[in-house]
Amino acid sequence: MTATFDGPAVPETLGEGAELLLGEGRTPVLRLTGPDLPDGTVRDLLARHGALLVRGLGLAAPADLGRAARALGVTPMTEREGFTGRTDFGDGVYGASEWPADEPMCMHHERSYGDEVPGIALFGCLTAPRSGGATAVADARTVLAALPDGLVERFARDGWRLARNYRDIGVSWSESFGTEDPGQVDAYCRAHALDHEWLPDGSLRTVQHRAAVVRHPATGERLWFNQIAFLNELTMDPAVREYLVSLYGPDALPFTTFHGDGEPVPAQVVETINEAYTAATVREPWQAADLLVVDNLRMAHSREAYEGDREIVALFGDPVRLDGHVLPSAT
Repeated sequence: MTATFDGPAVPETLGEGAELLLGEGRTPVLRLTGPDLPDGTVRDLLARHGALLVRGLGLAAPADLGRAARALGVTPMTEREGFTGRTDFGDGVYGASEWPADEPMCMHHERSYGDEVPGIALFGCLTAPRSGGATAVADARTVLAALPDGLVERFARDGWRLARNYRDIGVSWSESFGTEDPGQVDAYCRAHALDHEWLPDGSLRTVQHRAAVVRHPATGERLWFNQIAFLNELTMDPAVREYLVSLYGPDALPFTTFHGDGEPVPAQVVETINEAYTAATVREPWQAADLLVVDNLRMAHSREAYEGDREIVALFGDPVRLDGHVLPSAT
C-alpha cells in the first residue's frame, strides 16, 4: 500500500528552531535545527495532522526512542497479544515486527483488538533500508468516509470478532502473553475480555469481540478502527493457508476475523477495505535517525516491502479505554 508523491514539500517556518514540510501524498515532516524535541509543537502538529515525522533529532540507539517518549510525556505500554516476535529492549521499546522483508504489512491500528489500546505510537529509524520499507499512514476518518454505507453500518452495529489459535505455527501463547503459566493466561483473558479455551493438545484458542467504529476521545470524530482486513485469513499466502487448513482444519488457523455476529468476512469486503486504505495512504521514506509520531486512534500504519538492512524500533503508549469498544462475549 503505497502512494506516489504529487509534488515537492512546501516549507512552513515554525518557532523553536523548526520547519514543517508539507506535500501532497506525504507524511508531514518536522525538520529540527536544534537538539531538543519541542513537546508542545509536536503535540500541536500531531493533533492537526494525525502523524508527524520528526527529522534531525539524531536517534541512534533503542534507548534514544525511550528518551524521546519521555520528552513527549508518553507512558509506554507492555507488549501483549502480539502477532509476531519482537525484541524487547526495555523501557517500553521494542524491535519492529518480525515480518519477511519482501512482504508488505497491511494497514492496521496497533492493538485495536485490545480492551486497552495505545493512544500513540512512536517509531524510530536506526538504519534506513536501501529501498522501500516506509512506514506509511492512513487517516481513519478518510477511510470510514470512503467505505460503502452498508459495509460500515453492519460493522458499526455488530462490531467484529478476532479468533486466534496458538499452536506450533507463529507466535506461541507464552510469547504472546509473556508467561509460561497457563493460570496467568487464564487471569489475563478474564481481565481483558478474551474468551479462551485450552484444547486437548495443549493449544489455546481465543476470541474477542470489539467495536469496528469508535469515536476519538479528544475530538469525538468517528473512526474506522479495527484490523478486520489485516488479520483476516484471506490475507495469508494462499499456499500457506491451504497447508494450514489441511494440517489443522478450517477452524484452527492462527488467526482470522468475522463479522460481529460470527459470520465470515468475504473476500470482497477485505478487498474493499484495503482499497480504501490504499486511496488514503501517505508516506515519507525513512532516513536514519528519524522519529515517526502517530496518533494510533486516528491513523492506521503499514510497512512496505524493502531491500537492504532496516532497523526500526517502536514504542506504544498512552493507553486508552474507548467507550463501547469492548462488546459482549463471543460465547
